[in-house]
Amino acid sequence: MPVVRVVRSVARPLLASVFVSSGLRTVAHPEAVAAMAAPVALALAERIPGLPRDARALVRINGAVHVGAGSLLALGVFPRTCALALAASLVPTTVAGHAYWTEQDPGKRMQHRVAFFSNASILGGLLLAATDRSGRRPHGRFRWRA
Repeated sequence: MPVVRVVRSVARPLLASVFVSSGLRTVAHPEAVAAMAAPVALALAERIPGLPRDARALVRINGAVHVGAGSLLALGVFPRTCALALAASLVPTTVAGHAYWTEQDPGKRMQHRVAFFSNASILGGLLLAATDRSGRRPHGRFRWRA
């Protein structure tokens, strides 16, 4: 299946590119999104032990996850794990950044709705990447046949 291999080698970097570029920007300038992300980020920090209780630090950590996991996904290194890490970080990022249901201005509401569903589409691609076994069969003959 050489075509599938070529598609994988092109699709993974394309999927990862949005995370690497936005992650670099967020790591360099966390203050640009920290205020908007604070309610969701701080709520998560209260529930997950070990996370800092500072929105800027949490946003910077999220950006670093995007850069690191996105780069590894693009290179095909631990692609399933990286796709899961990106998917897990994309959900709170999307809820914090594109809560269109809270926006009163119709123009901004539409922009956030489009961005929300774009991120939902990217999440779908990440879930596909997370379940892609690169042509390998699951362990055990019976499970593969099932």
